[in-house]
Amino acid sequence: MEQQNILLAGATGYLGRHIAAQLANESYNTTLIVRNKQKANFNYNNCNVIEAEVTQPDTLNGVLNNIDVVISTVGITRQKDGLTYMDVDYQANINLLNEAKKAGVKKFIYISAINGDKLRHLKIFQAKEAFVDALTTSGLDYCIIRPNGFFSDMGDFLEMAKRGTVYLFGDGNYKLNPIHGTDLAKVCVNAINNHKQEIIVGGPDVLSHNQLATMALDAWGKKHRIMHLPDWIRKFTIWIMRTFTSSKTYGPIEFFLTAMASDNIAPTYGEHHLKDFFEQKTKQPA
Repeated sequence: MEQQNILLAGATGYLGRHIAAQLANESYNTTLIVRNKQKANFNYNNCNVIEAEVTQPDTLNGVLNNIDVVISTVGITRQKDGLTYMDVDYQANINLLNEAKKAGVKKFIYISAINGDKLRHLKIFQAKEAFVDALTTSGLDYCIIRPNGFFSDMGDFLEMAKRGTVYLFGDGNYKLNPIHGTDLAKVCVNAINNHKQEIIVGGPDVLSHNQLATMALDAWGKKHRIMHLPDWIRKFTIWIMRTFTSSKTYGPIEFFLTAMASDNIAPTYGEHHLKDFFEQKTKQPA
């Protein structure tokens, strides 16, 4: 098979860096879009690093010429630089999609999140799923990847555990299986040559919130102090945030607190375990 040319947008983010490494590991001809070459610090073989700003379509002119497949991890968890979810998660990806269609790109791979299609009322997913709608009707071959939470997202449990007590809503029995960036990157790169239009994926270990809390406390060598808060506090917090703050403030909190109130279990995949990740994080020098 002739080697394909891959463009990765969002290369400097948590997942983007893992995907860039995986593309290099598999010797793909890769173009990385970054805002600042020097800060990005990529030095892979078969890799072309281009400065462009995905929120400014003029900077993308010609960038996708001769590209076969686009992978986009473009999105923001916490809004900054005056940009909203619609500016980045939706419009920046639309800019990429429009350029991809002009350039004759064959396939567009987009990373959303688990249950995003069911949680469109959340600000962060309103934007992501609006782009999914545009992509699925674009005429391009596509794949939507819906990962469970990243290991890095579990840092909230570690931070609480470091202070000695983990606070959970309800009985703590809801389950999830977060995935490591390295494992998820393999899924994203494998999607280049498979024909699935949607991939839902999580890590190898399905854990309850109680188990997550215990694991985080163990990583710090703390006693098992877990406080279960009534669910009305979670709902009231979301209402307060939506009523009295901007989406810039409440967006990530709304997402986290909503995710805490249901099972988020995806098909299991990967070799990395959260227990090892927690232990590694707690042993890092301050």
